[in-house]
Amino acid sequence: MLGRGKRLFGDDAQASSFTLADSTRTNGGVLINRYVRDGGVKTGSFE
Repeated sequence: MLGRGKRLFGDDAQASSFTLADSTRTNGGVLINRYVRDGGVKTGSFE
């Protein structure tokens, strides 16, 4: 993120990847999503 202000994560935070485990829509149209940790961040290339 860019900008100033209160940090969202501390300096010791480690990146993690997540996978969508469950998704529910309420009658009002609100989505309730549950994610589970899925190990380390996987990166790739645009080549």
